[in-house]
Amino acid sequence: MARKLEEERQVEGVLVQGGPRRWGRKAWGRLIAGAALLVLVLLLRGFVVQPRVIVTDSMAPTLVFGDRLVMDKLSYRFHPPRPGDIVVFDLPPQTRRPGALEGPAAVKRVIALGGQSVEVRGGQVFVDGQALHEPYVAEAPRYTAGPLRVPEGMLYVLGDNRNVSSDSHHWGFLPQQRVIGRAWLRFWPPGRAGNL
Repeated sequence: MARKLEEERQVEGVLVQGGPRRWGRKAWGRLIAGAALLVLVLLLRGFVVQPRVIVTDSMAPTLVFGDRLVMDKLSYRFHPPRPGDIVVFDLPPQTRRPGALEGPAAVKRVIALGGQSVEVRGGQVFVDGQALHEPYVAEAPRYTAGPLRVPEGMLYVLGDNRNVSSDSHHWGFLPQQRVIGRAWLRFWPPGRAGNL
């Protein structure tokens, strides 16, 4: 009987000293590390970077349907968008049909900033009277627009696929506060991966 009691104490001792309690510490450590990783991912996604999928060909050939990119949400906290930047933005209200639900964010290239004049004529885009060199466009625009002066706090944005893009030449200026971030890196498909 004393031997059986001693064995039970040893078993209890092992359970308390090395078994479940040690495993419990490891499990808590893993749980805390997992929770910290989740918080880090949520913070990064919320404030620094976010993945996006291209759902139209309005930015072809630069970005095409199905491309996946990383949007930088941080840089515009330190400086405003610049001409040539590819921005991701919430569509302005004038782009939506009455009663339509708010759609996904759009992606376009910044052409002109507040205070600049912009004009599209003869298959060329002019900013402050100077023709832009645009090797990234699918084809020359077959429309005219302007001349217009971009109001302060606004942007003039166009898709690289000028003749099929719904952009500033259709719906007007983009309020700068609607910009969510800058298209920074294409990561899919792998053969087209790289900085934008």
